[in-house]
Amino acid sequence: MYVPLSDLQPPAPVSPDSDHLISRIYYITADQLNLLQSSTVGEGSEKTRRTKLESFSAFLWKMIAESTDDDKKVCKMGIVVDGRTRLSDAEDDEDKVKMISAYFGNVLSIPFSGKRRDELMDKPLSWVADALHNCLQSAVTKEHFLGLIDWVEARRPATAVAKIYSNESDDGPACVVSSGQRFPVSKVDFGWGKPAFGSYHFPWGGSSAYVMPMPSPKGNGDWVVYMHLLKGQLEMIEARAGDVFRPLTFDYIC
Repeated sequence: MYVPLSDLQPPAPVSPDSDHLISRIYYITADQLNLLQSSTVGEGSEKTRRTKLESFSAFLWKMIAESTDDDKKVCKMGIVVDGRTRLSDAEDDEDKVKMISAYFGNVLSIPFSGKRRDELMDKPLSWVADALHNCLQSAVTKEHFLGLIDWVEARRPATAVAKIYSNESDDGPACVVSSGQRFPVSKVDFGWGKPAFGSYHFPWGGSSAYVMPMPSPKGNGDWVVYMHLLKGQLEMIEARAGDVFRPLTFDYIC
């Protein structure tokens, strides 16, 4: 999942005329989220409904795969996993649990899965969501995060980066989804009142896309989704899934 930064090849020169990453913000209604989640229920004996985040990410994975014309390209999707709750368990004492929960800084892992473009396009949304769910299972355990800590400590002071962020120019499109559902926007007050809206900005400079869904300030179950994708990908998503991804406007917030 991670690789030392020194192992990466220098980025290839970028043509001024090539597609580039831009940021846009959309909202998704609660009804559309419920519909996406319902669409991930498998057939036959496998009738497990995936989470809203898994369902949304699976839908986005299919959309991003559609943005490339090469069926053999491997398209990657990663989901950020918070390790705080995974590093403590029922046997831990209360002081240790409080210490881990109060840790200031990131305790993250980014498991990802790669599938060929034709596979993602041909398979139903339920299959894609199952593939994401199975990928996540490798990174939601205490053992995974303890192993990751050991891996980082063994390579100090070398800098490491999540493998999905090191997407090569010859690879298919890659995207990372990070949930902002627990970000306490409504509790932020710098002295001039609570904000009507809060979002995210992540111009990190790599070639992989980054997406963060957050709860709508309306508190009605809608999501506000920050998207940092290639301009061509966003234009395709707006054209093909404009009923799901609706541009955020002042009228919506107020």
